[in-house]
Amino acid sequence: MFKRSWPVLLIFISMISVQGSASIAKYLFPVLGPEGMTAWRLTFSSVMLAMIFKPWRKAITKQALRYIILYGLAMGCMNLSFYNAISRIPLGIAVAIELTGPIMVAMFSGRRLADFIWLGIAVVGLGMLLPIHQASSELDPIGIVMALTAGACWACYILFGRKAGAIHGSSSVALGAIIASILLFPIGVWQSGSAMFSISLLPLIFLVSLLASAIPYGLDMVALPRLPAQTFSTLMSLSPVFAAFSGLIVLHEQLTHYQWLAIGLIILSSIGTVLSMNRPTKIKSLKQQ
Repeated sequence: MFKRSWPVLLIFISMISVQGSASIAKYLFPVLGPEGMTAWRLTFSSVMLAMIFKPWRKAITKQALRYIILYGLAMGCMNLSFYNAISRIPLGIAVAIELTGPIMVAMFSGRRLADFIWLGIAVVGLGMLLPIHQASSELDPIGIVMALTAGACWACYILFGRKAGAIHGSSSVALGAIIASILLFPIGVWQSGSAMFSISLLPLIFLVSLLASAIPYGLDMVALPRLPAQTFSTLMSLSPVFAAFSGLIVLHEQLTHYQWLAIGLIILSSIGTVLSMNRPTKIKSLKQQ
């Protein structure tokens, strides 16, 4: 039994690592701001990914370069929007709203009645989180817009990432991260100033990058070839739960029963979407948040 379940355990640890990194990042926002934290996270991550994938070993064609640039822009905007979102609204809610991005990508690839049912459930859950109801009126509208933007960028990340990966291979993720870091580092310096280069903060920033990139990628690399793609996608649908508990434990973010119900509907929509899709046998490539 353990032989079959340990890859699932590794995915759970991977999600805990990613959401824990977001909580630590939010803890640093008062000093660095979302822009500075995003810039450093992408910079450290790009170095780690370059060491793993060694993108210099393969020449880049003109066609591949176009999609890699779009992929890197989507990656940078996704991370920046997400960090701006969690600076304003609870982590669990931001992750749930962001999850609507990949849900929409899956929805638009299908035309069955079930696809529209799961879409309707996601819309209801999302609508419950909008500050038009008394139960969610305390949520910052800009934070919600930023989370929706992160979801839209995640959808673009998936679409452009597929194209870049199909043309250039797995080293596209490292090149995309390098492009994103080059784009965002000047913005981080502009917004955060000298705080960006505080020696006392760099160890924590490196820890965030480690938890957000190196550790989950390493765990995923071991677990994913041993998991059906459908199982992996279903497990990833639970990310908002891990995010909410991480926000509660590290940041003391309390969610109402109404907000938990809304998150639950979005998770249900995601799981339903995955289960209604055709089942590929195994996953052969890494994912990135």
